[in-house]
Amino acid sequence: MTPLQQYMAEEIATDHADGILDRREALRRLGMMGLGAAAASALLAACSSNQTDSQAHSSSSTPAAAPVSGPPGAAGALVSSAVTFAGPEGRTLRAAWSAAKNPRGGVLVIHENTGLTDFIRSVTGRFAGIGYSALAVDLLSEEGGTATFSEPAAATAALSKIPQDRFVADLQAGVTELARRVPDKKLGVTGFCFGGGLTWMLLTAGTPNIAAATPFYGPFPAGGDLSRSKAAVLAIYGSLDARVGATRPAAEAALQQAGLPHETFIAQGADHAFFNDTGARYNAAGAAEAWRRVGDWYGRYLG
Repeated sequence: MTPLQQYMAEEIATDHADGILDRREALRRLGMMGLGAAAASALLAACSSNQTDSQAHSSSSTPAAAPVSGPPGAAGALVSSAVTFAGPEGRTLRAAWSAAKNPRGGVLVIHENTGLTDFIRSVTGRFAGIGYSALAVDLLSEEGGTATFSEPAAATAALSKIPQDRFVADLQAGVTELARRVPDKKLGVTGFCFGGGLTWMLLTAGTPNIAAATPFYGPFPAGGDLSRSKAAVLAIYGSLDARVGATRPAAEAALQQAGLPHETFIAQGADHAFFNDTGARYNAAGAAEAWRRVGDWYGRYLG
């Protein structure tokens, strides 16, 4: 397994440990990713044990109160539309595009391990609503697009079989397309979970034209070197997300070593995927504060 595949499998196991998936469903999803019964059972047991330890050390956290209004940024969100553009090696890439009326910059949005969902489309519209035209590439474009899969688990299984190099190449093509659509503007990258990990990979790959990035609870790649990046990075984590949080020191050390402007925001009482208002771990207060900080960050480094 590649590190990204391992991360995706651990997400399923963690959902089981948190009671979001029952054992039978978790084993089914791991099987779709190619794990045998013995390996899948061992992973579930390991993650359940780790989760118990993490919860024991986090029992004093208090859940945030729900906001009066909807998800952060939703009130002023603009509509997104489906677009296609030329990708690497003759591939046609699908994406969601939302154009700001008077763009201050552009943001590439990288989806979670369930593909280009309505939640991600809404995020592109939220960015456009605060002045940043946004493009979200469907990383299942070559497989026919996320919409062709019958269920999120099937999309996750398909993503787990794609080489990491293809993800980076398709996302770099997305940066190029975004620059074409928002000429003479600075560009940022925001990714969630799996997409947060890919945000870090884009930065370690030295992708040009990225002036700022805001990875949400994305695992930092082992040995990741940010010396080729010029991006100002706001790294976002949930205080209860011990699994991804364990990679935070390496990310901060790499940012420091590369001399990049950076800050870390840890949403207290929030777990992994706390920004996704369609998911079981949504944390309203943490999401609102993270959105405010992202807006301020892009205002500072994109315009």
